[in-house]
Amino acid sequence: MEIKSKVLIVGGTGYLGKRLVKASLGLGHETYVFQREDMGVDIEKVQKLLSFKKKGAKLVIGSFNDHQSLVNAVKLVDVVICAISGVHIRSHQILLQLKLVDAIKEAGNIKRFLPSEFGTDPARMEDAIEPGRITFDDKMVIRRAIAEAGIPFTYVSANCFAGYFVGGLCQPGFIIPPTDRVSLHGDGNQKSIYVDEDDIAMYTLKTIDDPRTLNKTLYIRPPKNILSQREVVEIWESYIGKELDKFEISKEDFLASMKGAKYEEQVGLTHYYHVCYEGCLANFEVGDDAEEASNLYPDVQYTSVYDYLKRYL
Repeated sequence: MEIKSKVLIVGGTGYLGKRLVKASLGLGHETYVFQREDMGVDIEKVQKLLSFKKKGAKLVIGSFNDHQSLVNAVKLVDVVICAISGVHIRSHQILLQLKLVDAIKEAGNIKRFLPSEFGTDPARMEDAIEPGRITFDDKMVIRRAIAEAGIPFTYVSANCFAGYFVGGLCQPGFIIPPTDRVSLHGDGNQKSIYVDEDDIAMYTLKTIDDPRTLNKTLYIRPPKNILSQREVVEIWESYIGKELDKFEISKEDFLASMKGAKYEEQVGLTHYYHVCYEGCLANFEVGDDAEEASNLYPDVQYTSVYDYLKRYL
């Protein structure tokens, strides 16, 4: 009988975290969810945690301000997955993850750590423009800390979350597909990669007992979902039976429009720029130091963009 790892998920009540908990339980892992003792009166988080408990997860109470509580939580498991939600300003996320790395190092029992990445591979974004590069620089700080501590790892590059990109036909600030007009990034022909968030969670959990992904980056690149913005728009047009009015935004105009936005918004728009104008997600081949998820796990029936868009009809 296959022995499955015990898993601790930090950030389990978040957007991706709750899906990681679901996938972990679904695959039969003994699943622990870190419960911050200082969460205050956030009733929605409490209700989520209680729902996890009802489904079989074990809640571990601790605090990032209490190093020993982190060490004690880590000692309960074999694998730690961090899903602390991304913050577009340096401080919160990076500091919490560094505390977690210290706890994992001291505990000394973890056979795999998956830090909170799940987007664009930061190792490929050395030339990212400001202010968005702060996100990639912060992730590299965590990677260096993991390397210095000698912690076994898997980095997950999940590319574009479908809910944020596909829902709004790749338009920043939109999560519902329009029925009249759409703005294209340039000519709209740069390829991107879109992944359903539940699929991200399933692929992630598949890696944790797989020796092929140890100390490597896992790229989630479902073949049917490597599409340009224009192709995503055309799929939606085929469903609604009409052609949308299209307005092309040059990269110069896009960059100029960022200047009046709030700092946090500028960070997010910078990411859109690299994805949609430079094609940074699909313009390289997966190397020997990485693996591609759909090749490793063909049994995962991932959601295609075609099927994802049907929910909006």
